[in-house]
Amino acid sequence: MTGSSPQGIKTVLHPVSDLAKAKAVYAALLGIAPQTDSPYYVGFEAEGQHIGLVPDGGPQGMTSPVAYWHVPDIEAKLAEVTAAGATVKEAAHEVGGGRLVATVTDPDGNVLGLIQDR
Repeated sequence: MTGSSPQGIKTVLHPVSDLAKAKAVYAALLGIAPQTDSPYYVGFEAEGQHIGLVPDGGPQGMTSPVAYWHVPDIEAKLAEVTAAGATVKEAAHEVGGGRLVATVTDPDGNVLGLIQDR
C-alpha cells in the first residue's frame, strides 16, 4: 500500500428520472435548497457531504447511486485499485474547477468513484 489514503466518501451521486421531483424530495430530506441547480445537475452541500442528482444517469450512464472517495492522487489510487483487481470504468478526467473524477468496478461489478481536487 502507498501513502495515497482516501479522505473518505464525501460525494454521492444519484441517477434520477425526474429532476424536479427528486430535487423536491432531497431538499425536504436535507432541509436546504440546492447550491447547484441546473437542467443537467443538482447538487446539495450538507454537513460536509455533497449529494448530487444526475438526470437519467448522465453521460456516464449511472444506473444506481455512486459513492465517490476523495483521494489526494487519483492516478496513484487508480493504479493501486486496478493492481488489486478493479477495472477502470471511466478514466480520470476533469469535470471543472480543477476536479478530476474516475470510476472503477470491483470484482462483483459494483461501481466505486474517485475524486481528486487540485
